[in-house]
Parts: sequence; structure tokens; C-alpha cells
Amino acid sequence: MAGLRVRAFAAPFRLLRAVLHALHGWFDIVVLFPRWSTQRREARVQAGRAPCCASSASRCKWKARRRRTARCCWWPTTSPWLDVLVMHAARHCRFVSKADVKHWPLIGTLATGGGTLYIEREKRRDAMRVVHHMAQSLKAGEIVAVFPEGTTSDGRTLLPFHGNLVQAAISANAPVQPVGLRFIDAATGHDSIGPLYIDDDTLLGSLWRTLAGPPFVARVRFGPLQHYAGRDRRAWARDLRAEVDALRRD
Repeated sequence: MAGLRVRAFAAPFRLLRAVLHALHGWFDIVVLFPRWSTQRREARVQAGRAPCCASSASRCKWKARRRRTARCCWWPTTSPWLDVLVMHAARHCRFVSKADVKHWPLIGTLATGGGTLYIEREKRRDAMRVVHHMAQSLKAGEIVAVFPEGTTSDGRTLLPFHGNLVQAAISANAPVQPVGLRFIDAATGHDSIGPLYIDDDTLLGSLWRTLAGPPFVARVRFGPLQHYAGRDRRAWARDLRAEVDALRRD
């Protein structure tokens, strides 16, 4: 009980730190990014994500070589705002996200400044537009990160992977790197429920639960590159799902 009270007391200070980091990022994006080169913007995005992870009472742990040759990364999502911070702390990439995020206060500006590609999931034809932009980014040598489940989950089991967006990797002849992510309670070693963002959760509720809850570790494991090798989209999505599941359980 004492530990819970201490964490609840510390949560407002962590929230303040997170907001200050976010405001710093907002200033950079709105004021400085138009003057900076692409390389400098990407470096700033990556450097700014690690302190934000620390503010959320988490620490990141990467295992396996972070292959710079990978241009398309697939991983499951449990918390859309924290997953992005964790992945950006590892490497800069362009995320594919639901269009609603663009309109989130402050976070929408940060996501857009980080190069996020937005998709209207309710419109089937919009996937074709996003696939085209993804393929262009991959051909330009950029890294694109996809949440293939299309929604958040409890992190314990994987939902089916949607195969539509893998067409971008096929069109660009780019390899896909499966990534396994788990949030683990630092004390027990079990899955942490703090960062979850599912069902009727709100952004504020998820943020507060993360900040006020027990410390946790974001464990990220990068798998071997997978190439198209003549598979159709659905078959490749199934193979990627199996590899991601193995990485999470390893």
C-alpha cells in the first residue's frame, strides 16, 4: 500500500515531465523543423523519445541486432502512444496510424511532425492511397512501421494480421522485419497492464494509469528480415504473425 501511495504521489510530477517533453517537441516541430534538414529532424525525433519513455515510468530494453537494412517493421500494439515512443527510441520511422490521432491535442502535432502516415480505416479505398505513400517512402529508403492488427489488444494474444498494407513492401521490393513488443512489470516479470489502451480506455486514463502504476520494462525484440518470396499478401501476413508471436514469447 505504501508503494502505491508513493507512485500515486509521484504521478503528477511524471505527468508534468511528460508534458514538458511534449511541449519541447511541439516547439521543435512547429518552429525549428521547417529550417532543418530531414536527417536532423529524424535525429531529433529519435533523441526526444527516450526521455519521454523515462517520464512514463518505463525503461526500454532491446534484444537482437537492430538491423538498419530493414525498411518495413511490423509489430503488435497495446498502447498506441507508448508504442510509438518505444519504437522511435530505437530508430526513427514513419508510422501508419488511424486518422483520429491527427486530431489528438498536442500528440497529433507530434505524430505529424514525426512523419506519420494517416489512414481512414472506415474507407476501404483509403488503404490503396496509404499503400502508395508507404511504397514511395520505402523506395526512398525510409523506415515504415505498421501495426498490423489494426487495433489495440491486451498484449497477451495476437489478433489476426491484416495483409493489405504488406502490399507496399511487395511493390517496393523491401524486406519486412517482424518486431516483438512486451511491457513487463519490473518487479514480478509478468505482463504489465499499466500501459494497456483497449476497449473504452481514454488517452488520459491510459496515461495516468501508466504514470501511477508500477515501473515496467518495454522489451523489444527484432526478428530476421523476411522477403516477399512469391507469397500472397495473406500468406505473408500469417507468416509475419507467427514470427512476431514467437519473438514476444521468447
